[in-house]
Amino acid sequence: MRVHLGGDHAAYDLQRALVDHLTAAGHEVIDHGPLAYDAMDDYPVFVLRAAQAVAADPGSAGIVLGGSGNGEVMAANKVPGIRAAYAASIELAELAREHNDAQIIAMGGRFTDIETGCAIADAFLATDFSGDERHARRLAMVSRFEADGSLPEG
Repeated sequence: MRVHLGGDHAAYDLQRALVDHLTAAGHEVIDHGPLAYDAMDDYPVFVLRAAQAVAADPGSAGIVLGGSGNGEVMAANKVPGIRAAYAASIELAELAREHNDAQIIAMGGRFTDIETGCAIADAFLATDFSGDERHARRLAMVSRFEADGSLPEG
């Protein structure tokens, strides 16, 4: 699978480890940066590029990283058509895919050690959307709202 990564200095070590880990696992990794540690870099520079790349590359996935992962998931979700979820555990990563058909997960380098981060990434990439009607129905409601501001009936 093609996997787009973007982050910032606060998750630099985790991002470097993920690039190596995912490449070794056979994924095609596209690293949108940072490519060098810079304590003054800004996550939107790299995260928005990674999220746009996922939106333009059907079937790909993304992982965005920062100190907490919160700003990164917010930024990724600003890209039209992207569903990004915060994944602090394997179970959250699996549910993001199974229930929400997320294309991107966010992790916090200050809260996620390298071993756990690699396991979360593996789980996310190995999990498929369930396709259950209730989940598809909910995603369609959100997509309609995103497209034209239509609030769901209910």
